[in-house]
Amino acid sequence: MSAEVIPLPRSEPSLGPLLSLTATAMNSVNAVILDRMQSEVPLIPALAGHLISGGGKRMRPMLTLAGAELVGYQGTRHHKLAAAVEFIHTATLLHDDVVDDSDLRRGKKTANIVFGNPATVLVGDFLFSRAFELMVEDGSLRVLKILSGASAIIAQGEVDQLTAQREIETSEDRYLSIIGAKTAALFAAASRISAVVAERDEAEERALDDYGRNLGIAFQLVDDAIDYDSDAAEMGKDRGDDFREGKMTLPVILAYARGNDEERRFWQEAIAGFRTEDEDLAHAVALIRKRDGVSATRDRARHFAERAIDALSIFPDGKARAAMVEAARFAVSRGY
Repeated sequence: MSAEVIPLPRSEPSLGPLLSLTATAMNSVNAVILDRMQSEVPLIPALAGHLISGGGKRMRPMLTLAGAELVGYQGTRHHKLAAAVEFIHTATLLHDDVVDDSDLRRGKKTANIVFGNPATVLVGDFLFSRAFELMVEDGSLRVLKILSGASAIIAQGEVDQLTAQREIETSEDRYLSIIGAKTAALFAAASRISAVVAERDEAEERALDDYGRNLGIAFQLVDDAIDYDSDAAEMGKDRGDDFREGKMTLPVILAYARGNDEERRFWQEAIAGFRTEDEDLAHAVALIRKRDGVSATRDRARHFAERAIDALSIFPDGKARAAMVEAARFAVSRGY
Protein backbone atom coordinates (compact mmCIF):
# COMPACT_ATOMS: atom_id res chain seq x y z
CA MET A 1 0.00 0.00 0.00
CA SER A 2 1.38 3.38 -0.94
CA ALA A 3 0.30 6.83 0.10
CA GLU A 4 0.04 9.72 -2.28
CA VAL A 5 2.36 12.52 -1.24
CA ILE A 6 0.80 15.93 -1.72
CA PRO A 7 3.37 18.70 -1.41
CA LEU A 8 2.35 21.66 0.69
CA PRO A 9 2.08 24.90 -1.28
CA ARG A 10 5.03 27.22 -0.80
CA SER A 11 3.95 30.56 0.56
CA GLU A 12 5.27 33.70 -1.07
CA PRO A 13 7.85 35.65 0.94
CA SER A 14 6.35 38.53 2.90
CA LEU A 15 7.27 41.34 5.25
CA GLY A 16 5.06 39.72 7.88
CA PRO A 17 7.87 38.29 10.04
CA LEU A 18 9.78 41.59 9.97
CA LEU A 19 6.64 43.56 10.81
CA SER A 20 5.87 41.21 13.68
CA LEU A 21 9.45 41.30 14.98
CA THR A 22 9.58 45.10 15.06
CA ALA A 23 5.93 45.96 15.86
CA THR A 24 6.39 47.00 19.49
CA ALA A 25 9.54 49.01 18.85
CA MET A 26 7.95 50.56 15.76
CA ASN A 27 5.19 52.01 17.94
CA SER A 28 7.90 53.88 19.86
CA VAL A 29 9.53 55.01 16.61
CA ASN A 30 6.22 56.27 15.26
CA ALA A 31 5.69 58.25 18.46
CA VAL A 32 9.07 59.94 17.95
CA ILE A 33 8.23 60.65 14.30
CA LEU A 34 4.87 62.17 15.21
CA ASP A 35 6.43 64.32 17.94
CA ARG A 36 9.39 65.59 15.92
CA MET A 37 7.44 66.47 12.78
CA GLN A 38 5.45 69.03 14.75
CA SER A 39 6.06 72.73 14.31
CA GLU A 40 4.49 76.08 15.17
CA VAL A 41 4.17 76.55 11.40
CA PRO A 42 1.08 74.47 10.52
CA LEU A 43 2.17 73.80 6.94
CA ILE A 44 5.16 71.76 8.12
CA PRO A 45 3.30 68.93 9.94
CA ALA A 46 0.56 69.02 7.30
CA LEU A 47 2.98 68.49 4.42
CA ALA A 48 5.23 66.04 6.27
CA GLY A 49 2.21 64.08 7.43
CA HIS A 50 0.90 63.88 3.87
CA LEU A 51 3.88 61.68 2.93
CA ILE A 52 4.69 60.01 6.25
CA SER A 53 1.11 58.77 6.67
CA GLY A 54 0.99 57.58 3.07
CA GLY A 55 1.50 53.90 3.81
CA GLY A 56 5.15 53.28 2.93
CA LYS A 57 6.83 50.02 3.89
CA ARG A 58 9.12 51.71 6.48
CA MET A 59 11.82 49.25 5.46
CA ARG A 60 14.74 51.41 6.55
CA PRO A 61 13.74 52.06 10.18
CA MET A 62 12.61 48.46 10.46
CA LEU A 63 16.12 47.38 9.51
CA THR A 64 17.52 49.39 12.42
CA LEU A 65 15.03 47.75 14.78
CA ALA A 66 15.55 44.26 13.37
CA GLY A 67 19.32 44.63 13.51
CA ALA A 68 19.05 45.58 17.18
CA GLU A 69 17.05 42.42 17.82
CA LEU A 70 19.60 40.38 15.88
CA VAL A 71 22.53 41.57 18.04
CA GLY A 72 20.58 41.36 21.30
CA TYR A 73 20.46 45.08 22.09
CA GLN A 74 18.34 45.77 25.19
CA GLY A 75 18.20 49.57 25.24
CA THR A 76 16.03 52.17 23.49
CA ARG A 77 18.53 54.41 21.69
CA HIS A 78 17.68 52.77 18.38
CA HIS A 79 14.11 54.16 18.53
CA LYS A 80 15.21 57.74 17.96
CA LEU A 81 17.81 56.65 15.45
CA ALA A 82 15.25 54.67 13.46
CA ALA A 83 13.10 57.81 13.40
CA ALA A 84 16.12 59.78 12.14
CA VAL A 85 16.56 57.21 9.37
CA GLU A 86 12.92 57.62 8.35
CA PHE A 87 13.22 61.41 8.35
CA ILE A 88 16.28 61.23 6.08
CA HIS A 89 14.39 58.93 3.73
CA THR A 90 11.25 61.09 3.75
CA ALA A 91 13.27 64.23 3.08
CA THR A 92 14.90 62.62 0.05
CA LEU A 93 11.49 61.52 -1.27
CA LEU A 94 10.13 65.06 -0.98
CA HIS A 95 13.12 66.44 -2.86
CA ASP A 96 12.96 63.63 -5.45
CA ASP A 97 9.34 64.36 -6.26
CA VAL A 98 10.19 67.99 -6.95
CA VAL A 99 13.19 67.09 -9.12
CA ASP A 100 11.21 64.44 -11.03
CA ASP A 101 8.01 66.55 -11.20
CA SER A 102 6.14 63.47 -9.96
CA ASP A 103 2.35 63.34 -9.65
CA LEU A 104 1.78 60.16 -7.64
CA ARG A 105 3.49 58.38 -4.75
CA ARG A 106 1.94 55.38 -2.98
CA GLY A 107 -1.28 56.00 -4.86
CA LYS A 108 -1.68 59.57 -3.59
CA LYS A 109 -0.92 62.93 -5.13
CA THR A 110 2.63 63.91 -4.27
CA ALA A 111 3.30 66.70 -1.78
CA ASN A 112 4.66 68.97 -4.50
CA ILE A 113 1.38 68.70 -6.41
CA VAL A 114 -0.71 69.41 -3.30
CA PHE A 115 1.46 72.02 -1.58
CA GLY A 116 3.78 73.29 -4.33
CA ASN A 117 7.49 72.86 -5.01
CA PRO A 118 8.92 75.57 -2.68
CA ALA A 119 7.07 74.29 0.40
CA THR A 120 7.96 70.69 -0.41
CA VAL A 121 11.70 71.45 -0.68
CA LEU A 122 11.71 73.48 2.53
CA VAL A 123 9.84 70.86 4.54
CA GLY A 124 12.31 68.28 3.23
CA ASP A 125 15.06 70.50 4.64
CA PHE A 126 13.15 70.67 7.95
CA LEU A 127 13.02 66.88 8.17
CA PHE A 128 16.75 66.60 7.44
CA SER A 129 17.34 69.02 10.31
CA ARG A 130 15.13 66.98 12.62
CA ALA A 131 17.09 63.86 11.69
CA PHE A 132 20.37 65.51 12.66
CA GLU A 133 18.87 66.75 15.93
CA LEU A 134 18.00 63.16 16.80
CA MET A 135 21.50 61.98 15.92
CA VAL A 136 23.09 64.66 18.11
CA GLU A 137 20.77 63.76 20.99
CA ASP A 138 21.99 60.17 20.74
CA GLY A 139 25.49 61.43 21.49
CA SER A 140 27.47 58.89 19.46
CA LEU A 141 29.96 60.44 17.06
CA ARG A 142 30.21 57.10 15.29
CA VAL A 143 26.46 56.98 14.64
CA LEU A 144 26.57 60.60 13.51
CA LYS A 145 29.42 59.81 11.11
CA ILE A 146 27.61 56.81 9.62
CA LEU A 147 24.27 58.54 9.07
CA SER A 148 25.68 61.91 7.98
CA GLY A 149 28.00 60.10 5.58
CA ALA A 150 25.07 58.18 4.15
CA SER A 151 23.13 61.45 3.69
CA ALA A 152 26.00 62.93 1.68
CA ILE A 153 26.30 59.78 -0.45
CA ILE A 154 22.54 59.80 -1.16
CA ALA A 155 22.77 63.40 -2.40
CA GLN A 156 25.74 62.51 -4.60
CA GLY A 157 23.83 59.58 -6.02
CA GLU A 158 20.85 61.74 -6.86
CA VAL A 159 23.07 64.27 -8.63
CA ASP A 160 24.82 61.46 -10.50
CA GLN A 161 21.44 60.10 -11.61
CA LEU A 162 20.44 63.57 -12.77
CA THR A 163 23.59 63.91 -14.89
CA ALA A 164 23.01 60.41 -16.34
CA GLN A 165 19.44 61.27 -17.31
CA ARG A 166 18.89 61.04 -21.07
CA GLU A 167 22.41 59.61 -21.56
CA ILE A 168 21.71 56.54 -23.68
CA GLU A 169 25.24 55.17 -23.30
CA THR A 170 24.98 54.89 -19.50
CA SER A 171 26.66 51.62 -18.51
CA GLU A 172 25.38 48.97 -16.14
CA ASP A 173 28.35 49.68 -13.85
CA ARG A 174 27.43 53.35 -13.61
CA TYR A 175 23.80 52.47 -12.99
CA LEU A 176 24.79 50.15 -10.13
CA SER A 177 27.00 52.90 -8.72
CA ILE A 178 24.06 55.33 -8.80
CA ILE A 179 21.62 53.04 -7.03
CA GLY A 180 24.32 51.97 -4.60
CA ALA A 181 24.52 55.61 -3.55
CA LYS A 182 20.98 56.90 -3.81
CA THR A 183 19.23 53.85 -2.32
CA ALA A 184 21.59 51.29 -0.82
CA ALA A 185 23.64 53.73 1.28
CA LEU A 186 20.75 54.41 3.65
CA PHE A 187 19.79 50.72 3.83
CA ALA A 188 23.40 49.99 4.84
CA ALA A 189 23.61 52.78 7.41
CA ALA A 190 20.22 51.93 8.91
CA SER A 191 21.33 48.34 9.42
CA ARG A 192 24.83 49.13 10.66
CA ILE A 193 23.94 51.58 13.43
CA SER A 194 22.11 48.87 15.35
CA ALA A 195 25.44 47.10 15.89
CA VAL A 196 27.04 50.41 16.90
CA VAL A 197 24.53 51.19 19.66
CA ALA A 198 24.87 47.59 20.89
CA GLU A 199 28.68 48.03 20.97
CA ARG A 200 29.27 44.95 18.86
CA ASP A 201 32.54 44.31 17.06
CA GLU A 202 33.61 45.46 13.61
CA ALA A 203 32.75 42.12 12.02
CA GLU A 204 29.10 42.39 13.05
CA GLU A 205 28.96 46.03 11.99
CA ARG A 206 30.34 45.08 8.59
CA ALA A 207 27.96 42.14 8.24
CA LEU A 208 24.94 44.34 8.89
CA ASP A 209 26.30 46.99 6.52
CA ASP A 210 26.73 44.34 3.81
CA TYR A 211 23.23 43.02 4.44
CA GLY A 212 21.64 46.45 4.13
CA ARG A 213 23.70 47.52 1.12
CA ASN A 214 22.94 44.40 -0.92
CA LEU A 215 19.29 44.49 0.12
CA GLY A 216 19.07 48.13 -0.95
CA ILE A 217 20.51 47.35 -4.39
CA ALA A 218 18.10 44.43 -4.81
CA PHE A 219 15.20 46.62 -3.69
CA GLN A 220 16.00 49.36 -6.22
CA LEU A 221 16.55 46.87 -9.04
CA VAL A 222 13.06 45.51 -8.45
CA ASP A 223 11.61 49.04 -8.26
CA ASP A 224 13.13 49.75 -11.67
CA ALA A 225 11.80 46.48 -13.09
CA ILE A 226 8.32 47.23 -11.74
CA ASP A 227 8.18 50.50 -13.69
CA TYR A 228 8.02 48.42 -16.88
CA ASP A 229 6.12 45.45 -15.50
CA SER A 230 3.17 46.73 -13.45
CA ASP A 231 0.35 49.22 -13.69
CA ALA A 232 -0.14 52.37 -11.64
CA ALA A 233 -2.64 50.70 -9.32
CA GLU A 234 0.01 48.21 -8.22
CA MET A 235 2.89 50.65 -8.07
CA GLY A 236 1.15 53.62 -6.51
CA LYS A 237 2.72 55.89 -9.13
CA ASP A 238 2.31 56.68 -12.79
CA ARG A 239 3.44 53.80 -14.96
CA GLY A 240 6.31 54.79 -17.21
CA ASP A 241 7.58 57.66 -15.06
CA ASP A 242 11.17 56.51 -15.52
CA PHE A 243 10.66 56.17 -19.29
CA ARG A 244 9.26 59.68 -19.74
CA GLU A 245 11.95 61.20 -17.55
CA GLY A 246 14.67 59.57 -19.66
CA LYS A 247 16.11 57.59 -16.77
CA MET A 248 18.58 54.91 -17.77
CA THR A 249 17.49 52.11 -15.49
CA LEU A 250 18.68 48.54 -15.95
CA PRO A 251 15.73 47.23 -18.01
CA VAL A 252 16.42 49.97 -20.56
CA ILE A 253 20.20 49.55 -20.45
CA LEU A 254 19.82 45.83 -21.20
CA ALA A 255 17.17 46.30 -23.90
CA TYR A 256 19.35 48.90 -25.62
CA ALA A 257 22.50 46.76 -25.40
CA ARG A 258 20.69 43.69 -26.75
CA GLY A 259 18.61 45.46 -29.40
CA ASN A 260 19.09 45.56 -33.14
CA ASP A 261 19.77 48.81 -35.02
CA GLU A 262 16.09 49.71 -35.35
CA GLU A 263 15.43 49.08 -31.67
CA ARG A 264 18.47 51.11 -30.66
CA ARG A 265 17.28 54.05 -32.79
CA PHE A 266 13.97 53.94 -30.94
CA TRP A 267 15.73 54.00 -27.55
CA GLN A 268 17.97 56.87 -28.64
CA GLU A 269 14.92 58.94 -29.59
CA ALA A 270 12.92 57.91 -26.53
CA ILE A 271 15.62 58.59 -23.96
CA ALA A 272 16.35 61.92 -25.66
CA GLY A 273 12.72 62.86 -24.99
CA PHE A 274 11.28 62.62 -28.51
CA ARG A 275 9.17 59.46 -28.00
CA THR A 276 7.14 59.87 -24.81
CA GLU A 277 3.53 59.15 -25.82
CA ASP A 278 1.52 56.22 -24.48
CA GLU A 279 2.13 54.22 -27.66
CA ASP A 280 5.87 54.85 -27.27
CA LEU A 281 5.74 53.53 -23.71
CA ALA A 282 3.86 50.46 -24.93
CA HIS A 283 6.53 49.89 -27.59
CA ALA A 284 9.26 50.33 -24.96
CA VAL A 285 7.61 47.73 -22.73
CA ALA A 286 7.35 45.34 -25.68
CA LEU A 287 11.04 45.78 -26.53
CA ILE A 288 12.09 45.26 -22.91
CA ARG A 289 9.98 42.10 -22.80
CA LYS A 290 11.46 40.91 -26.10
CA ARG A 291 15.00 41.36 -24.76
CA ASP A 292 14.20 39.94 -21.29
CA GLY A 293 15.04 43.26 -19.65
CA VAL A 294 12.69 42.85 -16.71
CA SER A 295 13.47 39.19 -16.02
CA ALA A 296 17.22 39.85 -16.24
CA THR A 297 16.87 42.78 -13.86
CA ARG A 298 15.00 40.59 -11.38
CA ASP A 299 17.69 37.92 -11.78
CA ARG A 300 20.32 40.46 -10.78
CA ALA A 301 18.14 41.53 -7.86
CA ARG A 302 18.01 37.93 -6.66
CA HIS A 303 21.80 37.79 -6.79
CA PHE A 304 22.11 40.81 -4.51
CA ALA A 305 19.38 39.51 -2.19
CA GLU A 306 21.32 36.25 -1.79
CA ARG A 307 24.43 38.26 -0.97
CA ALA A 308 22.41 40.09 1.69
CA ILE A 309 21.26 36.78 3.16
CA ASP A 310 24.80 35.40 3.10
CA ALA A 311 26.01 38.42 5.09
CA LEU A 312 23.84 37.30 8.02
CA SER A 313 25.59 33.94 8.27
CA ILE A 314 27.80 35.12 11.17
CA PHE A 315 24.73 35.56 13.37
CA PRO A 316 22.96 32.68 15.15
CA ASP A 317 19.65 31.31 13.89
CA GLY A 318 16.59 32.88 15.44
CA LYS A 319 13.49 34.97 14.77
CA ALA A 320 15.43 38.11 13.93
CA ARG A 321 17.70 36.46 11.38
CA ALA A 322 14.79 34.53 9.83
CA ALA A 323 12.72 37.75 9.51
CA MET A 324 15.62 39.58 7.86
CA VAL A 325 16.21 36.69 5.46
CA GLU A 326 12.54 36.68 4.49
CA ALA A 327 12.60 40.46 4.01
CA ALA A 328 15.38 40.00 1.44
CA ARG A 329 13.36 37.35 -0.37
CA PHE A 330 10.27 39.54 -0.28
CA ALA A 331 12.23 42.44 -1.78
CA VAL A 332 12.79 40.51 -5.00
CA SER A 333 9.43 38.72 -5.24
CA ARG A 334 7.18 41.76 -4.81
CA GLY A 335 5.15 43.36 -7.56
CA TYR A 336 4.68 46.75 -5.88
